[in-house]
Amino acid sequence: MMLVVAIILMLASIAVPHYQRTLLFMREARLRDDLFTMRSMIDRFTLDNKRPPESLNELVEKGYLGAIPIDPFTGSDQSWQVEMEDPTDSPEVSTRGIVDVHSGSDQISLAGMQNNSKRRE
Repeated sequence: MMLVVAIILMLASIAVPHYQRTLLFMREARLRDDLFTMRSMIDRFTLDNKRPPESLNELVEKGYLGAIPIDPFTGSDQSWQVEMEDPTDSPEVSTRGIVDVHSGSDQISLAGMQNNSKRRE
């Protein structure tokens, strides 16, 4: 009986870290997808309206997003960190608005980057 329990505990000690790593990988994949979608809609809004959105809620109100996605790491749709464009930086833009969005989490990804990593150009 002790041998069976020892084998089960040994298998569990192998399976649990793998399971946790898989959950983290799934959250990161969801975050990448959400960031790609929000960044695309920010760009589309900016092109359509000749100005960046003032808030993520404006993207929802104008129909560019169905709802603000929930950050998979913070569990909230209010924790997104937005990067605002200053109108003095660009002569084409006359109002302050969102140009990029990041996760509100400060966790490090499996690849060793902040989960709120900058947009890749």
